[in-house]
Amino acid sequence: MSKGKILVVDDEAIARENLEHILKKEGYEVVSVDSGVNALKKLAAGEFDVVVTDLKMKQVDGMEVLSGAKERHPDTEVIMVTAFATVATAIEAMQRGAYHYVPKPYKIEEVRMVVGRALEKKRLKDELRELKRDYRARLGSSLIIGKSRKMQELIELVSQVAPTDCSVLIFGETGTGKELIAQAIHAQSNRAEGRFLAFNCGAFTEELLANELFGHEKDAFTGATSTKIGLLEAARGGTVFLDEIGDMPPSMQTKLLRVIEEKSLLRIGGTRPIAVDIRIVAATNKELTREVEAGRFRKDLFYRLNVVSLRLPPLAERRDDIPLLAHHFLARYAQAQKKVIEGISDEAMEILLHYEYPGNIRELENLMERAVALCNGPTILPKHLPQELESLCFAVSRHSGDRFPTLEENELGYIRWVLKRVDGNKTRAAEILDIDRVSLWRKLKRWGLAEDSEAEAENA
Repeated sequence: MSKGKILVVDDEAIARENLEHILKKEGYEVVSVDSGVNALKKLAAGEFDVVVTDLKMKQVDGMEVLSGAKERHPDTEVIMVTAFATVATAIEAMQRGAYHYVPKPYKIEEVRMVVGRALEKKRLKDELRELKRDYRARLGSSLIIGKSRKMQELIELVSQVAPTDCSVLIFGETGTGKELIAQAIHAQSNRAEGRFLAFNCGAFTEELLANELFGHEKDAFTGATSTKIGLLEAARGGTVFLDEIGDMPPSMQTKLLRVIEEKSLLRIGGTRPIAVDIRIVAATNKELTREVEAGRFRKDLFYRLNVVSLRLPPLAERRDDIPLLAHHFLARYAQAQKKVIEGISDEAMEILLHYEYPGNIRELENLMERAVALCNGPTILPKHLPQELESLCFAVSRHSGDRFPTLEENELGYIRWVLKRVDGNKTRAAEILDIDRVSLWRKLKRWGLAEDSEAEAENA
């Protein structure tokens, strides 16, 4: 097994062959070339752990080989070897990223030592990169909370698509966590060390949208006193998340399509194309196929964005995840509000489990933030949740087997539940039920539950 892959560059045959012989004896895989031009070709074709290059060569010298190596493979270590060693050239080489500078005539042991250290540095950088990749993968997975089958399938799909660098289109209702999915894709991608910038396409006018995304040149319009870099340009090397892409005006759709196809943009008022290397992840709560059919969204842009599509289920379709999410938000807001809250009572969790969540995860988060703010004990109780929530999600007399409860049984079950919630206070129960106290007493009497005398009720 090779101890490392090394490129030797020298236009003097004897010097090149000697160096190649020394390094091969050490067990390295060595490729040698006789010019800087051929060195750049080899670097364009593949990666080397270390490049050992002469400085003075015709056409392309060692400094250009150094620059070419660092441009294509930043982690490759470059060692300069030359008979024209000066302090100035040594300093320049180190400033350009060279690992070391060896003057001719060199000692064999010195070359062995320098190459060995350069390879060790490269190995450590490779290991660090792998550790970072593993960490980002775990971080990306941890952003998505869910144990339900639908979410586990989504997590697996995210891990598959993240490293591919293709465009992703995320569909989902408002509040389902589309931006978190986009962040998870970025965290597990090869762009994770770049920036992740999110932008809501529905939050700006068309003029402001263009300015925020593309930036402008100085004096492009009244008030443009300096050049402004837009979001797409600022995110070079990273990921741009375009939320509510379905709300983007048609003229901006055309400009975005041009950026995707040409990988460049024009600032407002600019004439010089600016190269942009970005990955676009877009999201919408609209059915874009219908928008395309209606002529409100460009078909060609839709296909460019929809290379891979992900669909986020509403929270009501992944109820298995509600306890997990609720406890996650509980821990977050308890820490933020400096409270010690150990958990959620069974009764409160029952309410959370049976609510429909029109606002999805965002609504559950708000409910838990409110509950933490109102809770002064160790446990979240039903009273810490909105009262209307309790009424909306009350599960009346759950049926067993094939038998469904009657309307009267449901009414009785609900009244009993309300009375329990208000500690038997019939006046308060009547207010919640939106009936007078006498009507409540009569219902209870019919079911044999009335405790007050009829006279007391009639006089209430």
